[in-house]
Amino acid sequence: MSKLAILCGGGNLPLALAAANPEAYCVVFEGVEHAMTGQVHTHRFEEMGGLFAALHDAGVTQLVMAGGLGRPALDPTRFDAGMMAIAPRLLPALQGGDDAILRLIIAVFEEQGFEVVGAHSLLPELCIEDGLVAGAAPSTQALADADRAYDILSALSPLDVGQGAVVAAGLCLGIETLQGTDALLRFVSETPRHLRRGKGVFVKAPKRGQDLRVDMPAIGPGTIAAAAAAGVEGIVVEAGKVMIIDRAETLAALNDNGLFLMGRTL
Repeated sequence: MSKLAILCGGGNLPLALAAANPEAYCVVFEGVEHAMTGQVHTHRFEEMGGLFAALHDAGVTQLVMAGGLGRPALDPTRFDAGMMAIAPRLLPALQGGDDAILRLIIAVFEEQGFEVVGAHSLLPELCIEDGLVAGAAPSTQALADADRAYDILSALSPLDVGQGAVVAAGLCLGIETLQGTDALLRFVSETPRHLRRGKGVFVKAPKRGQDLRVDMPAIGPGTIAAAAAAGVEGIVVEAGKVMIIDRAETLAALNDNGLFLMGRTL
């Protein structure tokens, strides 16, 4: 039987995975905020060789990466032998987009004999289904804005830019970049009134070819609060390819703020 390791970042997704897999080997990293409690194993990014050894010693065969880890500030003087072997590939990848980094991380763990699985394969109920999930049915204009936002994201996919965009009355108000969803929605909230012709829609979808095992987009209560502050009419996501964290709380936030949530097969 496979033994699972959870590489835990910030947010509640690692907590949900640990609750569903109580025998899992939970790893947290120095310098990374997390909400994990109970028995966890702390490692440094610079000492990946030590992490590999610990996972093997624990009998781990599968691992899942969950939660925000960010881009760590690495201290080369603390690299162990395992990290030194990875560094010639990792350091150049850190200068590129997230996709390049994540593809390399997957390859490195697979080379060590671990099977990398996605959080959505362990908790399939997290994925947002096709159709209206919450709120009133979106207007014709909202659906047209969602199509426009998705066209923009599709065009940017080869450039590894981001997973979200806001469009109002056919005009793009913002695109998610390295700073993330909250920064995008904050930027939209600051759009001058004379530049905005409607509420608009926030669309979240993975980039084409994105490996969903380690980077499936997600929304949660914080996303809803930021979307409400940005003044959008609702949120459209790609069905089956975006997760909803803390579903009950997120749905309550949508209803409280009068926003719709829709999953669409895009």
